Parts: sequence; structure tokens; C-alpha cells
Amino acid sequence: MKLLLINSVLGFGSTGRIVLDLAKEYEKNGYEVKIAYGRKSNDSADGRKYGVRIGGDMDVYFHVLYTRLTDKHGLASKSATKKFLKWAEEFNPEVLWLHNIHDYYINYELLFDWIKSRPQMEVKWTLHDCWSFTGHCSHFEYVKCDKWEKGCENCPQLDQYPKSKVDNSYDNYNRKKHAFAGVKNMTLITPSSWLKNLVKKSFLSEYPVEVVYNTIDTNVFKPVPSTFKQDHGIQDKKMILGVASTWNDRKGLKDFVELSKLLPEDRYKIVLIGLNEKQIESLKAEAPRILGMPRTSNVNELIKAYSAADVFVNPTYEDTFPTVNMEAEACGIPVITYNTGGCAETIERDDSVAVDHSIKVLVSLIINNNL
Repeated sequence: MKLLLINSVLGFGSTGRIVLDLAKEYEKNGYEVKIAYGRKSNDSADGRKYGVRIGGDMDVYFHVLYTRLTDKHGLASKSATKKFLKWAEEFNPEVLWLHNIHDYYINYELLFDWIKSRPQMEVKWTLHDCWSFTGHCSHFEYVKCDKWEKGCENCPQLDQYPKSKVDNSYDNYNRKKHAFAGVKNMTLITPSSWLKNLVKKSFLSEYPVEVVYNTIDTNVFKPVPSTFKQDHGIQDKKMILGVASTWNDRKGLKDFVELSKLLPEDRYKIVLIGLNEKQIESLKAEAPRILGMPRTSNVNELIKAYSAADVFVNPTYEDTFPTVNMEAEACGIPVITYNTGGCAETIERDDSVAVDHSIKVLVSLIINNNL
């Protein structure tokens, strides 16, 4: 049996790690496995063993430019996709498992034409966001948009991924609807019941949808001895931790700035991990009570930060299923998260809570619970 996985990245980021773990699992069960990817792969033996790249850097750059100028994301990369599909036909998989098919590397119409030409092939598609059933965006909670339920047009988020200078959301919506419809033997998978409920309202409702929660390795993420507070001179304060791969207002950066102004400075210290250099410098002036730190690829350092914290706060306005909440709990600390997307589905501790979007509520919970 042969399994072909397709994702934007391999062994890099959350979805890249997920497809790599799936490849290893299926290989143990006797499958021959390959992972087709378009953007990044970790430079490892696993990456070289499983990886098949779709196109190259120049294909990606052109796809980005094409998207910026036309808002036709996922409709470039024709040559790269045709070359890949010729290889895929020769590989001849019995099972195809799609993950993120956006991110500037593959032409979804050509891909789904090929899929429909192979009705005997079992197809799975794990949706990590909402891009598959909208005319433009990958998330819409922040702007409270529901146009995707009937048909997109006049998109309010052209300045968000995948960014564009023009609006082609009406055409995108209909082309996706046509391309993704009518696939024999396809099952959709979502990492949260929240996303499943959205899918069932969309034009993808013809397909069965399974909820499979993302997991973390609790042999890795667990409480450890940590000198993080001492190392940063905050051993006399309660540490409030926030972690993100990319910080912006949608992830709650603005809320953290406001939170820092409302909490007693002598008792609390907010630590944010994952900021870029510009953000770190900006916070020194705008919110000096926040300790800003860059993103770390060292998992052990991240675990030490989790273990040292007194509470993990996640004031996100858009999220499908944030594993950072799970990582924090696994490292022994409670989580306060906004009740966004699938966030409530990630928490298990009795002292963790999902709340409405309110800085005042965050302040009250932190102070009144003596955190």
C-alpha cells in the first residue's frame, strides 16, 4: 500500500510535524509513504527520506506575486503542479491525505482534476483553517464575517493572508466550490468540533467530517526544574506567559499591552515569546512592563519558560485549535484563553478557563485568583 501526503511544509511548524508523524506511523504499519511539500522542509534524514518537493523557490515567488496582483491564490504554479502530478501518477498511491494545499505552491484546480480522475483512491483532507471554503481568507472571526455561508464578495480582509491588492473573492469562492465538489470517497478531518460545525455550513457539507484532535508529546512537554525567573530577574513576581509563532493584534498582542498597564507592576511580569525584533524594540517604549523575547526553536527552552510561569494567557481572536494551550497545561500551569474558535476544546485542567474577549475579565481572573 502507498500513502501520499501533501502539505505546504514538511517537519516544520505544527502541520509539518503532523504530516511527518503520520508518515512514520503509516510506515510502521507497512505503507510506502511520501510527503509532497511546496515551501519548507527540515534538513534532516526524515525530510530527505519522505520529501518530494512541488516546484521550487522561483515557483513560490511567482505564486506570491500572482496572488498579490490578482487575488487568485492557489491558481498559479501550473507547471510545477503538472510536473508533480506526473510523478504522483507514477507513484500511484492507494491513499491520498491532503493537509494545507494553500501557501503559494500548488494549483488546486489541477490537483482536484487529478483526484477526480482516480475514483478508486481513498482521499482524506485535514483542514487546519477555513481557507478551503472562503473566497479569500483563512480565518474570519476577527472581522465577524459570514459571507462564506452563501458566497463571498467585497472581501474585508484583502490585507490579510493571502494578501492581495484587488478583490477576486466572488470568483475564488465559486471556483473552489466547483473544484472541491464531487470527489468520490473523500473524508474531511478537522482538529476541532468548532471547525467541523463551520464545514457543515459550507459548500463542503456533502462530505463526512471527522474530528481528530491534534496532540502533543507529554513525554516532552512536562514540568521541569527551571531557573527562567532567576535568569531574567523576575523571581519575586508572578509570571504571566504568552507564546505565539507570530504576534499581532489578532493573536492578542494589543490586549497584552493593555493588560500590562492594568496589573500591579510590583506583583506581575508578562513574558511574551515569539516576537520579532521590531516588536521587541517597540514594546520597550510602549509597554516596558512586558519582557519580549524572540521565537525559539529550542523546545527545551520553551518548556523551561512554561514550567516557570504561574499562568498562561492566550487572548487570541482567531484560532482553530491552539496547541500552546495544551503545552502549557502539560507543563503544569493553568490557562486563561479567550473562547475563540476551538480554544475551549484544548483545555482540561479544572483551574483553566475559556472566557469572553475582555481585558477586564483577564485582570479580574488573575488578581482575584491570587495568581
